[in-house]
Amino acid sequence: MKKLLLISLIFSLLPVLAFAQDETPTNLDDLLQRVEQGRAADQALHRQREAEFRAARDNQQQMLDEARRTLRAAEQKSEKLENAYNENELHIVEVTEQLDRRLGSMKELFGVLQQVAGDTKGLLDNSITSAQYPDRGKFLLELNSKLGSASALPTIEEIEHLWFLLQQEMTETGKIVKFPARVIAADGTELQEDVVRVGAFNIIAANGYLQFTPETGNLSELSRQPQGRFTDTTADLLAATSGTTVFGVDPTRGQILATYLDRPSLRERVAQGGIVGYVIIGLGIVGLLLALERLVSLTVIGSKVSAQMKNDTPDAGNPLGRVLLAAQDLSMADTETLELKLGEAVFREMPKLTRSLLFIKIISVVAPLLGLLGTVTGMIVTFQAITLFGTGDPKLMAGGISTALVTTVLGLTVAIPIVLLHTLVAGRSKGIVHVLQEQSAGIVAERSSERSSAKREK
Repeated sequence: MKKLLLISLIFSLLPVLAFAQDETPTNLDDLLQRVEQGRAADQALHRQREAEFRAARDNQQQMLDEARRTLRAAEQKSEKLENAYNENELHIVEVTEQLDRRLGSMKELFGVLQQVAGDTKGLLDNSITSAQYPDRGKFLLELNSKLGSASALPTIEEIEHLWFLLQQEMTETGKIVKFPARVIAADGTELQEDVVRVGAFNIIAANGYLQFTPETGNLSELSRQPQGRFTDTTADLLAATSGTTVFGVDPTRGQILATYLDRPSLRERVAQGGIVGYVIIGLGIVGLLLALERLVSLTVIGSKVSAQMKNDTPDAGNPLGRVLLAAQDLSMADTETLELKLGEAVFREMPKLTRSLLFIKIISVVAPLLGLLGTVTGMIVTFQAITLFGTGDPKLMAGGISTALVTTVLGLTVAIPIVLLHTLVAGRSKGIVHVLQEQSAGIVAERSSERSSAKREK
């Protein structure tokens, strides 16, 4: 029984023995002494912990009291600040009302001044005079910001400077000024060259009209210049020092110039007609050359025939002379034979006089038909684009419509002068043939009259 109690005591004291030294007890008294020492050490440790806890509790109480004192001080300060804020709000309202009473009509004036400053900034930013006088918008922006705030008022100098900018813009609008500027060429290179500003309407350089970009303040050459009749006078204006110079001015400040830039040139219009357009132009050139050749030839032949009519000696170098020579060779023939031979001689001359007239007439008929063909082809392309992409984007249909309209115009442009030339050439040819027939009939009538007189004399 004593052994069991001893064993249980040992196991119950194992945690205590863990804090003891590593020496192994030799007997029960030694073990009991060590247990007593461990209990005393535990009690001392517990007392130390209790003392630390009491000290910490007292310290936390002090901190809590200090925090409460700080909170009360902050609440008092917040209350004072809130009261001061309310008093300041009332004071601001009172001062603002006093300021409004003192400003009176000046407040309305500053409102108008703010509106004028904003409008002037937009006007100057988009004006080409800013290429010569840059950075004017910065002052107007600062002035507009000051007028928009209730804490600052514009000075007399600022108001006078706004008036100066308005007067400057109005004055520069009526001037033609040459000044150096940086110009961005069409290839992207930046050049320093002299430019001429025509009021607030146009600005030009050596290569033509320039474009002013308000966002960047840069001057750049137009990607495409207007027609030559406008650009031919830019060099004269650049070189002029006095007097008057013919120059194309855009009073809309670029809108009319933009429409001219969008207009295709003659070569571009012809290219819009496609293959059909080139065929029509080729036929027109051929018909024109043939008509001119026939007109010159018939004019020369007509002059020779007129000279032959005034000369009694037949000349083989003209149709009438050859007909008269044929009549002389048949001086002994009867009237019927003479009439037939002279008719044959006249018919022999007709192919030379009517040569190429039929081909010219065919060209005058085929040209509008080809124009109609191009019209139909262009409309087919247009309807195909509508089928694929719908009617939302007109640019998709513009190509087909341009082809249709251009080929029609080309066909009519070729047909109208060719018809007129054919009529003129055919009239000249018929006139010469009529002279030959008239002279042949006169010769036959003269021979018949001579023979009738000879028979009556016999």
